[in-house]
Amino acid sequence: MTTTSAGTVIAPARARTAAASATVRRKQGLQHGGWFVAPFLVLFALFVVWPLLRGLWLSFTDANISGEGASFVGLGNYREALRDDVMWEALGHSAYFTLLVVPCITVLAFLLAMLAHHIERGKWLWRLCFFAPFLLPSTVAANLWQWLFNPGTGMINHVFGTDTPWLTDKTYAMLAVVVTTLWWTVGFSFLLYLAALQGIPGHLYEAATLDGANAWHRMAHITLPMLRNITGLVVALQILASLQVFDQAVVMQDFGPGPEGSTRTFVQYTLEEGFTGYRVGYASAISIIFFLIIAAVALARMWLLRNREEGGR
Repeated sequence: MTTTSAGTVIAPARARTAAASATVRRKQGLQHGGWFVAPFLVLFALFVVWPLLRGLWLSFTDANISGEGASFVGLGNYREALRDDVMWEALGHSAYFTLLVVPCITVLAFLLAMLAHHIERGKWLWRLCFFAPFLLPSTVAANLWQWLFNPGTGMINHVFGTDTPWLTDKTYAMLAVVVTTLWWTVGFSFLLYLAALQGIPGHLYEAATLDGANAWHRMAHITLPMLRNITGLVVALQILASLQVFDQAVVMQDFGPGPEGSTRTFVQYTLEEGFTGYRVGYASAISIIFFLIIAAVALARMWLLRNREEGGR
């Protein structure tokens, strides 16, 4: 009885001691871990949080590029932005570019990854060729394709036997930017798809083949379902990147808005207002609007992904 009684007394004491020790270790772990993440938090606050807060404040003022003499205007900049036809037109150009690029780059990256994954000879060379353009700086890729699209000296019209004014006609100017972007950035999505393909267990294909499944059946019932998550990631990343298109559109038009403003994107219009029109307050306001649009797209993607995961359970 004494042993039992002692045991019943000692056990809770040991439990409390163990819990206290675990709490101490957890606090120590948080303290030590905090020092590891502190540099990142400092940089994040310095280069992300502070500029965002500063831009939010400027959006409520009529600040100019000198930063002097700014006065508070409240929601005046936002009301002006909502009535700004040029801003909506620039947003439409960015959305149009996104609608063209995202489906094309997703399908093209998948097809190139399938080719590189199943080809037998020179596999490393194919992978290098598909991924190498992504390593080029944006200005190099844009200048290269600007020359290719040049009606007089470029190769595109010579190869196809046409005289299409790719860069000087509003009908084709954005298409030229889309083609350039596909060639330049498809390598990143290609690499994601290739890594995902290599992660699919081979025994799934072997079992399907033994059951009489042909290549199309294996593609439809094994490959595509196994790549669903990576496809969602590729689409999300491409949407966010395409909405922020700037470099190639500006460089290919020699830092102009393109014929009749047809390649002026939202980011370019923001810079024009801030650094050419010297209206930093107004540029900050439309930047905040664009930030809210990007955040809404990201949140919508997260919501759809969560609902799909819950529906699959």
